Amino acid sequence: MNVSFTKKQEEYISNQIESGDFQNASEVVRDALRLHEFYRHRVIQDLKVEIEKGWNDVLSSRSIKDIIQAKKNKINNV
Repeated sequence: MNVSFTKKQEEYISNQIESGDFQNASEVVRDALRLHEFYRHRVIQDLKVEIEKGWNDVLSSRSIKDIIQAKKNKINNV
């Protein structure tokens, strides 16, 4: 498998190795993938919860745009 990185990503990987937190680029990428998987699972679960709330609460005053914006705000504050 071949993967291409931007210059900025290559610099980030190099900095992580130089910091001593990782032995090599593969460790950095594997860690990033683990975090991505965790984050993605969390976002999907949160969205399912919000969808369920919406289905169960006919009187909700929130629009779809409101819900999406709230989710974006929550993500940006993490």
